[in-house]
Formats: sequence, structure tokens, C-alpha cells
Amino acid sequence: MREEDRTYVAKVKVSLVKEGTVNERIVIDSQHDAANLQFIRDELLASDREMLICLHLNIKHAVISYEIVSVGSLNFSVVHPRECFKGALLANAAAIIVYHNHPSGDETPSAEDVAVTKRLVDAGKILGIEVLDHIIFGDSRFVSLQERGLM
Repeated sequence: MREEDRTYVAKVKVSLVKEGTVNERIVIDSQHDAANLQFIRDELLASDREMLICLHLNIKHAVISYEIVSVGSLNFSVVHPRECFKGALLANAAAIIVYHNHPSGDETPSAEDVAVTKRLVDAGKILGIEVLDHIIFGDSRFVSLQERGLM
């Protein structure tokens, strides 16, 4: 075989790197539980740009981990299902909750927010990872798209 006819394939290893841990087991039983996670609120409410976070949950809806998936501009954040589910797959999550903020202070979901959520729900069905909710934070209030029937 000639050298130029050889095919080279790289072998890769994919793994999850945990940056820190919490000493308590947190179980999400409601939208209220999901929206009142202080570490999520701290991340989102401190940001002056749109940020999207995915919370990874096990089969009993106990929190496994969370990931900042995207940081955008003042009023826009790029969201693609592959980025949302990459961390969830690596964490062996059974479900996710998606969060993002509106730095304008108005937590009202946009048409784009609803469309992105529906894409995530559809992708989650294919992957076997349920999207339980998409929660949007404004200044100090939040909206649950699941509670509003927008999923």
C-alpha cells in the first residue's frame, strides 16, 4: 500500500470534567423548586448578557450537574440542541431543565424562546432525555414555559 493511500483516523476519548460539587442532594419536584435554585439564580441574575444554562437531572429528578451552555449578547443567545444535550449525555442525565435570562428585566417569553424550546423538546425525545421545563428570569421574577403550556 502506498503512503498516500492510507487513511488516518484519530481515536478520541470523551469525558466529563466536574469543576466542583455541592454537598447536598437536591431533588426537583416543581417549577418552584427549579426556579429557586440559588446557584442558578446567582449565575443568571448577575449576567449583563443573555446566558443559557442546562440543569442535568437523574431519573428521580435529583440534580446531577449544571452547565453554562451559551453566553450571548444583550438580547440574543445562540442555542443549538447539540450544545444543550452534550453535557447531559456526558452526565448520564435522564432529564434537563433549561434556564435563561433576559437582561432587559422583562421575563416574557419571545416567539424565538418558544420555538427553541420546542426544538429542544423534540431533540430530547430522540435522545431519550426529557426537557422538563424552560425557565426565563427577568429582574427578580421568572416564567416557566411548561407552566404556561408553551412546550
